[in-house]
Amino acid sequence: MNEKKFKLYRIFLIIVYMSIPAAIKSQVSGNDVLMFGAEIFIEPGQSDQLIEDWFKTLSDHNMNLTRIRMFENYMKNKSGKWDFSLFDKAFEYAEKYNVKIYANLFPETSFTDVGGFKFPYDREHLNRVAEYIRALVSHFKNHAALYGWVPINEPGGGSIRDPLAREVFAEWKNSQEVEEKNPLADIHHFSFDDHLFLLYYNTWYLEWLTREIRKHDPIHPVHVNTHQIFENVAQYDFPAWNKFLTSLGGSAHASWHFGYFRRDKYALAMSANSEIILSGAGKIPWLMTELQGGNNIYSGYEPLCPTPEEIAQWLWISVATGSKGAIFWCLNPRMSGTEAGEWAMLDFQNKPTKRLTEAGKIAGIINKHEDLFSRAKPVNSKINILYNKESLWVEHRMTPGFDNNKFEARAPGAVMKSAISYFEAFSQMGLQPTFKEFQEFDFEKKEYSGQTIVLAHQIALPEKEHDKLRHFVSNGGTLIVEGLTAFYDENVISIMVNEFPLSDLFGGNVSEYFFEKDLFNLELSNGHTLKAHAFKGIVNAKEGEKILGTQRETIGTINTFGKGKVVWLPSLIGIGARNSNNYKPLLDFLMPFLDISNELHFESCQEGILMKNLKSGENMISVIINKSKSNREITLKGFHQYKKPKVLYQSKTGKINKNRVTVNSEDTLVILWN
Repeated sequence: MNEKKFKLYRIFLIIVYMSIPAAIKSQVSGNDVLMFGAEIFIEPGQSDQLIEDWFKTLSDHNMNLTRIRMFENYMKNKSGKWDFSLFDKAFEYAEKYNVKIYANLFPETSFTDVGGFKFPYDREHLNRVAEYIRALVSHFKNHAALYGWVPINEPGGGSIRDPLAREVFAEWKNSQEVEEKNPLADIHHFSFDDHLFLLYYNTWYLEWLTREIRKHDPIHPVHVNTHQIFENVAQYDFPAWNKFLTSLGGSAHASWHFGYFRRDKYALAMSANSEIILSGAGKIPWLMTELQGGNNIYSGYEPLCPTPEEIAQWLWISVATGSKGAIFWCLNPRMSGTEAGEWAMLDFQNKPTKRLTEAGKIAGIINKHEDLFSRAKPVNSKINILYNKESLWVEHRMTPGFDNNKFEARAPGAVMKSAISYFEAFSQMGLQPTFKEFQEFDFEKKEYSGQTIVLAHQIALPEKEHDKLRHFVSNGGTLIVEGLTAFYDENVISIMVNEFPLSDLFGGNVSEYFFEKDLFNLELSNGHTLKAHAFKGIVNAKEGEKILGTQRETIGTINTFGKGKVVWLPSLIGIGARNSNNYKPLLDFLMPFLDISNELHFESCQEGILMKNLKSGENMISVIINKSKSNREITLKGFHQYKKPKVLYQSKTGKINKNRVTVNSEDTLVILWN
């Protein structure tokens, strides 16, 4: 189906959808009400009373949404015929307690397959999945409790060597247009077909699943949850997904997905994760599909049990980034499988934990202010952290394994960690930068005054992107470039050797990179000292102002280009600040190049504090979280037009007096400004 037909089809669905009874409507726009809940795990042996109690528990805690894995393994009787009775009971109790269900497709798989397979093995397997969808969707599509469909749990990964993958790969390869490449690209041995195909294949299967659902249910929304976003994002083609999905979601389990962060940085990780999904969703709504609700013992990379304060932080961060709600994984502990007895918000006697109580309290506050929050939109700063898929692919290819990842710059993850470091730096100023894939940024505008793009160690920059950056800067934008950004093109050809095609924009060429050590001081002649990691770039400047080191070597440039400017420092100062856990020197260097006079922010750098803001009509909602070990008093800037601030929520004893905030360690403070 081409793009024009997709648009017409979506319009048709919305018209049909708006005409059906309100009782079964789900989120289809950014103004729909927020929904909260926890996943209910249904498996054989559960009594009717137990299942009913779970739905009642959700309702008692202001939660009106759940997700259920619709296990095909539990949907057939001994003779192999369809038997939905186990799940029928769940849907009946959901209706009784006014809880809506996201039905998560889960075709037959092995007992040890915790998350479900990502692609069918062969064409016959694909046909079995289609038959499962036909039976399942036809049976439940008219049930009043049905909220929508999740066609696959956590896409990303999976084998591309199986028979079906090889078949689809051949079709995909034959459809590719031959592009002109640097002659070197034809003779070196690097191929990114696996990465390009996996990007395509995830979309191909997700769209196939959606079409199969639509054959039997053209009305209910279709939603999917990403996962392991910092590692898997290069497999996700969000603009393509948005043509057939109704909403986008994500799994953000600290134990599984936040390996790039320490525990005291998990709130920051949630913020960055949420911003990536917000950007990926584009014009469709997004909802955090899975948040860690309880303890993990044997599963997950990092064992932990969230505190009630962490539950509050993660939930409010999701909401403040525009999520239309959240679902915790999970309400009740499953009895069998690899995750048996783990992750739940109920204890083993099915009593609510403090984690569930806190989540229910927050859901109640938001439900009480339904109109306020349903219309609320994130207030992002004019700072845009951009990453690109090509850099992640090239990094995966080029990072050696023989040094046991002794230096982060030589290990997978440095590209994303560099971007994260700037996200964290600006967050410590109370700013709310966007976190976007390069293709998600709008390069079509005619004016970018006040806008900033940060390219932090994005090591591969395709030639087709060069003029987009020139357009951005020449029309008033500020471009901050660091690390080995643009060292390669998408074919792993080093474009810095000989004639650097971006020298006009950046103001020069790199003459050499020197390896220093894990952390070293990058001393500037103007008195600034920045921490840097691994590599020090020396610049042969051609244009603009030189950034000089104390040895009088040129280590960067400040280049005026049209109406804008480029600040280029080709050393890894982001990871340097991150690994030294001190962003103040980096911010002191960067802030003179930014105009934040009209932005909502802190008066000064605040380590361990983050703020996110939502605009709702004439009101502003601020979420401020203190992850430091001490109580803090912070002066807020940019709120002068808002009056009579009041506290909507606090997990401890924070307070607001005009533009002065007191927030305790581990506290989440939510302020409503009129």
